[in-house]
Amino acid sequence: MDITIDTRLAALDWDAALAALDRDGWAVVPALLGGGECDALAALYAEEAGFRSHVHMARHGFGRGEYRYFAYPLPPLVAGLRAALYPRLVAVANRWHERMGMAVRFPAEHAEFLARCHGAGQRRPTPLLLQYGPGDYNCLHQDLYGEHVFPVQAAVLLSAPGGDFTGGEFVLTEQRPRMQSRAAVVPLAKGDAVLFAVNARPVRGSRGDYRVAMRHGVSELRSGRRHTLGVIFHDAA
Repeated sequence: MDITIDTRLAALDWDAALAALDRDGWAVVPALLGGGECDALAALYAEEAGFRSHVHMARHGFGRGEYRYFAYPLPPLVAGLRAALYPRLVAVANRWHERMGMAVRFPAEHAEFLARCHGAGQRRPTPLLLQYGPGDYNCLHQDLYGEHVFPVQAAVLLSAPGGDFTGGEFVLTEQRPRMQSRAAVVPLAKGDAVLFAVNARPVRGSRGDYRVAMRHGVSELRSGRRHTLGVIFHDAA
């Protein structure tokens, strides 16, 4: 594991981040990556090597823009983030499943969870780089990929709002039972990460917990270019 990333994560206020994740279904982790790390990851997008697939969103009705899924072995920084974030999120994941009455529980280490995914035929890596230009956007969606789904994921903004691009806000919606959907626009700076619910999360009501469905996307870019790193903890079938 990249000791720099692990040390950096250990210095963060995880109590506050996890409390926000429980309360809102998302939380911002400020300055998770430095500017040089962001630039180095974004520069990988132009290279053919190291990726397993290249998706143009418009061809599939996903929006406009494009993304590339990394191949194994992942770049060290991406692999280090995935391995170091997972154990800090697993207690929330297990608590959410318990509160929603879901039987599945998650092991303490990411390697154990990946072994579970791979044993079920989910062997394709899911961390990805996304690229947007003027007029591009990402429709609201969920990143599920198979039977085994870790209920939290992360996205790291690799570009500077107002400098590298304008528009392109990260958007979340929450569909509450018998109520209208609620939207949130997440404020991010270059290097910030957002942790958020992949699919459903529990919310405390007057009669106990109930499930709300979450979706995420990106609003239309007005100018410039925007790169994002997506860190998903389950692999794809």
